[in-house]
Amino acid sequence: QVQLVESGGGLVQAGGSLRLSCAASGMIFSNVVMGWYRQAPGKQRGLVAFITGGGGTTYADSVKGRFTISRDNAKNTMYLQMNNLKPEDTAVYYCATSKGTSLIFNYWGQGTQVTVSS
Repeated sequence: QVQLVESGGGLVQAGGSLRLSCAASGMIFSNVVMGWYRQAPGKQRGLVAFITGGGGTTYADSVKGRFTISRDNAKNTMYLQMNNLKPEDTAVYYCATSKGTSLIFNYWGQGTQVTVSS
């Protein structure tokens, strides 16, 4: 059974930094694509970034140059380092996986709230 548990959210001032973590279990972590999504109030959930098993990364244009996705396969954990945060980054951030190489993510964590004050 796949389990994804996010942590690291919180309240930060604009220009500040946070690091989110996603601890995964129930799958062969090193083989799978992992992603971060976010959903702001009144908006649809959207992709922030994803990382392949081989470490290839893709980012939404809105976070390029500010956010860095990474993974530690030995710890079955994915990270999202968020720098120079803006109020528009305020959202619930979700960890997700396809449990494989597909980019159709069908396993989700419970989410962690990130709030950026101006």
